[in-house]
Parts: sequence; structure tokens; C-alpha cells
Amino acid sequence: MIETLAAVFETAWQKVEQSGSKFASPGYKMAAQEIIAKRIIEMAQRGERNPSELAEDAVAYLNGSYA
Repeated sequence: MIETLAAVFETAWQKVEQSGSKFASPGYKMAAQEIIAKRIIEMAQRGERNPSELAEDAVAYLNGSYA
């Protein structure tokens, strides 16, 4: 399960970087990565198991809650 969550995190972070979002910049990177990681864990604890859904949700959460 840890490997899956790590892979989901990497996928989500790549989406952030590829989007050109301000969250990928050095000033936001650590906080944004923490938010993404926590959201992935939270949603996995709620029962979501689809890696694509976890990654999409984490990126959407970051953009919707902190943009």
C-alpha cells in the first residue's frame, strides 16, 4: 500500500508541475507537496483505492482550496 501511495503522490506532483501552477515554484513546493500527501492519505483512509482518482482528487483539492 505504501508503494501505491508513493506512486500516486508522484503522479499528482507531476500534474502540478506540468500545469505550470504557482504551487510548483520553490516558494510553495514544500507546502503544496505536504497538502497533496495529506489529501491522498485522507482519501485512502476513507476507502478510495483507484490511483488515478486519488491523484486527480489531490490536485483538485490543492487547486480548489489554496488557489
